[in-house]
Amino acid sequence: MVENKKAADTSEEVKPRSVRVVLMALMIAMLLAMLDNMIIGTAMPTIVGELGGLEHLSWVVTAYTLATAASTPIWGKIGDMYGRKGSFLTSIVIFLIGSALSGMAQDMGQLIGFRAIQGLGAGGLMVGVMAIIGDLIPPRERGKYQGMMAGVMALAMIGGPLVGGTITDHMGWRWSFYINLPLGAVALAMVTAVLHLPKKQHGERPKIDYLGAALLTIGITSTVLVTTWGGTEYAWGSAEILGLIAVGIVSIAGFLYAETKAADPVMPLHIFRSRNFTLMSVIGFLVGFAMFGGVLYLPLFQQSVQGASATNSGLLLLPMLLSMMLVSLIAGRITTSSGKYKIFPIVGGGLMVVGLFLLATMDTGTSRLMSGVYMAVLGAGLGFLMQITMLVAQNSVEMKDMGVASSSATLFRTLGGSFGVALMGSLFTSQVTSTMTERLGPEAAAKAGSAQLDAASLAKLPEVVREAYQHAVAAGTHSAFLLGAGIAVLGFAAAWFVKEVPLRGAGPAGAGGGGGSEKAAAPEAAVMH
Repeated sequence: MVENKKAADTSEEVKPRSVRVVLMALMIAMLLAMLDNMIIGTAMPTIVGELGGLEHLSWVVTAYTLATAASTPIWGKIGDMYGRKGSFLTSIVIFLIGSALSGMAQDMGQLIGFRAIQGLGAGGLMVGVMAIIGDLIPPRERGKYQGMMAGVMALAMIGGPLVGGTITDHMGWRWSFYINLPLGAVALAMVTAVLHLPKKQHGERPKIDYLGAALLTIGITSTVLVTTWGGTEYAWGSAEILGLIAVGIVSIAGFLYAETKAADPVMPLHIFRSRNFTLMSVIGFLVGFAMFGGVLYLPLFQQSVQGASATNSGLLLLPMLLSMMLVSLIAGRITTSSGKYKIFPIVGGGLMVVGLFLLATMDTGTSRLMSGVYMAVLGAGLGFLMQITMLVAQNSVEMKDMGVASSSATLFRTLGGSFGVALMGSLFTSQVTSTMTERLGPEAAAKAGSAQLDAASLAKLPEVVREAYQHAVAAGTHSAFLLGAGIAVLGFAAAWFVKEVPLRGAGPAGAGGGGGSEKAAAPEAAVMH
């Protein structure tokens, strides 16, 4: 408690000036992770067209998200145990190595492998940023700095597709990865120079929960492979899929048991005793599911069906991104001034369901204006949920668990993205293949299916083939977004059970700012059960 009080006092002392400088360095690192996802989203059709077929599309993303998910809890725990700065800088270096190798990939297998290395580093980037912010700024006061965070997210989400599209059209897709290197060098230099955190003091050398980490990694990998391969690479009743399901169940069960016995578990199960933390984990999973799917399949629909170039497909994502950023900023401001937040997950969950359902109605005749309106609705839903899920999750645990809470919340969002890409990808590929075969026959469908996916190449195809392909992609996106809408209903239902608990570091009422932070976490846990 004394250590926590000191930490709170320290954060109060440095808040006005130093924290803004530190946040600037953290935001550059955050920009690094967010830009990558946005840039690769618009470059993906061209990458797949050059290196392989449509069936590999989801794997380029799945390898990245899988590695991110597996490493996220470990990065969070290492930060809690050994200090955040060292683990944060290490994650940036690994991310940059993966970026350089991905840009040099010569075939799809290499690209998938190098994207996994990149994902290992990415696992520590967002966790590091969120945990350091959680250490420095009490939840109630975080809205004062929300403008800076919202600005960086806007820059990444609006600039990313534009940069990705422009690079792809004019410099080649490899520069979509190389662009990370100069930005990463700046992030490394700034974080090294301005981030000064107290070193962790330990009476004895802490032990890493290797067994728990290994079992969790196996469980995550098995589960994602089931969703990726089931019904496409292998039949759902095949020995491979049933075997993966068995491995996943045994691994997760073993992980849960190991965590109850571990001296210093990689994911302490007591944090899930808080109803709010558990609900935010579920809602965060569903936000990742919807967001990753949207970013991956909307550019594909726009390029293949609506005839947009890679650059234009990035611009056409603006309604979703601007809506998300604006709503996120407004929600953050209201939360800071009022301390109230329960309404935001409910409204956000409802809008996410409606937005995904509207996107599922798109076909070859949908105008860009209408698809923009649908995207804006989805963006508003995501905006209400993006910041609130992490804010409430961090407010639901004690300060000593800030790292594992941040990493667990990030893990569930990442897992949601991985599941979203895998399940939507499985449905999408199956529907495209089915529609192409129905319209052209098996032989012609196989030929057209291997064609490059960008608008310029599609324009060169015979009209009957091009129309068949466009109808197939429209059918595929319909299935993918309809699945997303169905899954999002669960998030809307979960939001109604969130308990309104006072945020730590409350303004006038909590005149101690961070001083009462830890005390606020305990009542929340007691109220929840």
